[in-house]
Amino acid sequence: MKNKAVVLLSGGLDSATTLYWARAEGFECHCLIFDYGQIHRRELSSALRLVKTAGCRHKLVKIRLPWKGSSLLDKSISIPRRDRSLSDKKLEHHIPSTYVPARNIIFLSFALSFAEVIGAKNIFIGAHIHDYSGYPDCRPDFLRDFNLAALRGTKSGVENKPIRVVAPLENKSKAQIIRLGQRLKVPFGLTWSCYKGEKFPCGECDSCEFRALGFRRAGLRDPLMKK
Repeated sequence: MKNKAVVLLSGGLDSATTLYWARAEGFECHCLIFDYGQIHRRELSSALRLVKTAGCRHKLVKIRLPWKGSSLLDKSISIPRRDRSLSDKKLEHHIPSTYVPARNIIFLSFALSFAEVIGAKNIFIGAHIHDYSGYPDCRPDFLRDFNLAALRGTKSGVENKPIRVVAPLENKSKAQIIRLGQRLKVPFGLTWSCYKGEKFPCGECDSCEFRALGFRRAGLRDPLMKK
């Protein structure tokens, strides 16, 4: 019998690679996809297509954050363009308006509850330290501390059957993630990274910039880009 794992699947390149990695490692993957009131639906539809292609079980969780607080949730806040004046080091401390307050804390809490119910011992998330959007809930120290909270705050933890949050891509660059995804046959054409939900990626937001740079450094063509 395969070990069960919960995979947070956003529809983006990193989470898709994480899903295919977990599947290749022999886990029975149960994906959580969140409809949390995001303005554009493109990434959500990508996640649903990915999970179908991967042949994995999934649950679509619908929640609302009525206080908004992010340009991904509030149409009155513009999606920022990539600020090329900031170095990678400065970007680590510059948190853009696309940050959704406590999003990964919320998502991982749902995943932890789900994992306890189905008997999964691992939760996989596509976070990595080379994502220079500066989100604090993607950093290793956050994930370490969340694991401690999970240990202390769940029945599984106090009964010495801990559920671990694992970020298998944590130390990889975007180019390394793309090369790994290529080896795992991740259908990159089904993924979506752009913060806007248009027909093609805008090519101007942080996420588009990081994705484009990753494909260039990996020496591969992004199937989402116009020929």
